[in-house]
Amino acid sequence: MTVDELRALVRTIPDFPKAGILFRDVTTLMGHGAGFAAAIGHLAQLAQSAEAQAIAGIEARGFIFGAAMAARMGLPFVPVRKPGKLPVPVLAIDYALEYGTDTLEVDPGAVAEGARIVLVDDLIATGGTALAAVELLRRAGGDVVQSLFAIDLPDLGGAERLRDAGVPASALMAFPGH
Repeated sequence: MTVDELRALVRTIPDFPKAGILFRDVTTLMGHGAGFAAAIGHLAQLAQSAEAQAIAGIEARGFIFGAAMAARMGLPFVPVRKPGKLPVPVLAIDYALEYGTDTLEVDPGAVAEGARIVLVDDLIATGGTALAAVELLRRAGGDVVQSLFAIDLPDLGGAERLRDAGVPASALMAFPGH
């Protein structure tokens, strides 16, 4: 399937989570077998071009895209988790949200020293979570060589923030607005 055909599978929900927001719902793409397989194929091709040695996915939908890519490519998958989910000593990072802070964690044993990692999530908005994940993976010894997303909301500047931090960022599709 073409990227335009994949784009047509993303549902737009107006005024969610608040008035004036156009929510881009990737679950309709994931729920379309051929579309989801095609999206994974396109993303895996980009990760191969970056000579990925591991795929890292951000909880939760980054797990869905990233794990499918890693399995397709025969690569290790590194989960970047919300706090308290990993049963081993972790590396953690706190990062700012629009209203407050959050934390991400990773098992440092899941990251091979110097491994070329491609970071994956379903959507890039402001980039705060992705930037925190990059820093965490770097602390664990990985080399984040690419970030990939199914959807970019370029008006929010997240992909540009990643590029400014030295991490190439690409998405299969972009939607205007918030």
